Amino acid sequence: MRENVTISYRGKVYEIGRGEHFYGIWAVSSPQPNPAEWWPDTPEGWSGAWARFTSLEAPGSIAPVGHSPAPAAADRTPGIIASVALLVIGVVVGIAGLFPAYLNGASLASQGDEVVPHLIYLAAWAASAVLILLGGARARVGAMLGLGVSIVTFGLFFADAGQAMSGGTQVAGGGLWLGLVSWLLCAAGAVVAFRVRPPGQPGKPRGDEVGPVVMLMLAGLGAAIAFAPSWDSYTLHTAAGATQSFTEGNAFANPWPVIFGDVAVMVLLAAAVATAALWRPIRFGAALLAGAIIPMAAQAISAFIQVSGTTSPSMFGISPAEAAAAGLTIGSGLTAAFWIYCAFVVAMIASCAWMVMTPHSAVPEPPRPQAPGGQAWPPFGPDAAGSHTVPAQALGAGEEAPGEAGDAGEAGEGGEEPGPGAEPARTGYGPHDEGTAEAFS
Repeated sequence: MRENVTISYRGKVYEIGRGEHFYGIWAVSSPQPNPAEWWPDTPEGWSGAWARFTSLEAPGSIAPVGHSPAPAAADRTPGIIASVALLVIGVVVGIAGLFPAYLNGASLASQGDEVVPHLIYLAAWAASAVLILLGGARARVGAMLGLGVSIVTFGLFFADAGQAMSGGTQVAGGGLWLGLVSWLLCAAGAVVAFRVRPPGQPGKPRGDEVGPVVMLMLAGLGAAIAFAPSWDSYTLHTAAGATQSFTEGNAFANPWPVIFGDVAVMVLLAAAVATAALWRPIRFGAALLAGAIIPMAAQAISAFIQVSGTTSPSMFGISPAEAAAAGLTIGSGLTAAFWIYCAFVVAMIASCAWMVMTPHSAVPEPPRPQAPGGQAWPPFGPDAAGSHTVPAQALGAGEEAPGEAGDAGEAGEGGEEPGPGAEPARTGYGPHDEGTAEAFS
């Protein structure tokens, strides 16, 4: 029997709750009164206990006490099936669009710097479809991933369509129209999955999250701004040793429909990053952030591929024959603006990793067990002399009680294991928060 214990959440193998002066994890099938691992009765202790509990349990198996976790198959509702179908059809249409003429008679498949980013978009949407099909929390991750990719690529596809708007319909080939249909289908699939299984909402960051959240927002804004200047640098060398340099790719040196698309990329990227930084539960915000990062990283990869190839003299209005006769050569490189952009993208990737890997208190702390007479047990904390004490548990032979609260919950990876000696008494299953199960099923 467990004395004065409130079990709040249970998985397939383990359960987590609150004891008289501690948080603990017990094996579901074990009648032992003492937890397998314990942490101090502090907010930090709860964060460590919850991080450990979620690392032990299978995804989707955690539910509040008295509730059974919904199986993944239950997520395969008509809405989820429609979402996956839209994403799969969109990916297939996108692959088909790689081969016909895209713009100015050239297909995406014939241009390395163009086909690679499109393949990356399609791979991200395909991964989104797989995650949504798996159900549970992974379905929500997939919805946020697909949504992030769709938000940012809207501007990129609009910029491509803008070239057809400004140059006439003869500029656009069948590949462009297939690409636009592919984006529309994939974006619709992600939106449907988002609406069927809403993965949380924006919320106010905690005190220890304010700094990283602000840094992430600044990185997103910086990447958006650095997307506008010229990235490509070309140097024309003559036989006499003279050189002339040019830059290409300024977002505002294009026809207005293309400018609109590029500005949409910048605005939507900054908005998606800010939303991801504030999203709670934070792991779903990380999925949205990852989706927004993928197209921007793909643009950087495209720039690398473009400058690594041979530059045609026709870019400068010179035929290859004339360039050869005059002894002209062209070198290519990347501007400082591009490297600044890459630094901001790397910062966003690091922030995404922090959001995924750093333990966060994703659920409210369980209620404190009640002592006889309805009075709450005193909290764990400093005594009258100012020092911290551990719960009054008897440790096993040869073990020493830690003298400070931090000794029992260091690093959030497991506290001291209490030995036998607890007084036998009742098992107390107290109230729980029914509204938090959805985020972990």
